[in-house]
Amino acid sequence: MRTSPTFRFPFMLTLAAMITSTTIGAGDPTASEPTKMSVYRVWPGEPPSWDTPSETERDTTGEDGRVVAGEPVVRLGFVRTPQLHIYRAAPDRETGNVVVICPGGGYSILAWDLEGAEIAKRFQAIGVTAAVLKYRVPTRAAEESWLAPVQDIQRSVSFIRSGGIDGLEPARVGVLGFSAGGNAAVRSATAPKRHYEAIDSHDRADMRPDFGILVYPAWLVRDDDPTQLIDGVTVDEQTPPMFFAHADNDPHQVLNSVVLFEKLHAAKVPAALHVFTGSGHGFGARQDGRADDLWPELFYRWIRDNGWIGLSQRSQP
Repeated sequence: MRTSPTFRFPFMLTLAAMITSTTIGAGDPTASEPTKMSVYRVWPGEPPSWDTPSETERDTTGEDGRVVAGEPVVRLGFVRTPQLHIYRAAPDRETGNVVVICPGGGYSILAWDLEGAEIAKRFQAIGVTAAVLKYRVPTRAAEESWLAPVQDIQRSVSFIRSGGIDGLEPARVGVLGFSAGGNAAVRSATAPKRHYEAIDSHDRADMRPDFGILVYPAWLVRDDDPTQLIDGVTVDEQTPPMFFAHADNDPHQVLNSVVLFEKLHAAKVPAALHVFTGSGHGFGARQDGRADDLWPELFYRWIRDNGWIGLSQRSQP
């Protein structure tokens, strides 16, 4: 195992390099399957107050937009109406898990396909119902850039858990976040309170997820001391279990995952950390032959190993 020369870890760190057989498979697991998707509004009316953009929601991708694994990335901007895009797992594959997916984009845009719809289809194929959250952006200029996205996540978790999605009664509701979406997902998973006033019966349900999946999360450690978590993120024995996937050379440094993993480990909260060599930032789950292609399979095995495959009643807080 090789670790970065710039810091040492006080614990064993799993470096995922190769798995000889996978449940998901090497290619696109959804290529031969129809994608079924429905859309739900997160809020019954207007969302909590925020600096609403004047421009219309649209794909802001330019001609010089980012390319990942040979394909462009949709940059969805000016989202004013939060929505959940539901990709239901087939009944014969249903695992009892729903995951709210929060694409990244620096709290400015949403990487809607790379870190949203494409992930949902992969999860759908392995029996995990996916709810891609179109959360409010841009918020980066706000004093609390995370607040509106966290409100949208908290409402989504309560809405799903309380039966807001027709015919969906999950045993567990998790949250998956990429980059800035990972920052919001962690803040949601560790929040001691709801960040908005309850508005209806859906908000009687717990707003904290049963588990978190953090793929190259950003802005979780302090600028002046990257060995410490930022204010507002606190870990204790009640913090939900978490799964991490990060690259050792991510410009949003790998310590964002490492330090949070260490805190979870110290609190005896189940957690798994996978650090990939040379994958950079923003790889999503597009297949390009690198080791990071395997993180969705590693996640599936993690929930299986924790006994979360099945429709057993979720534990109460």
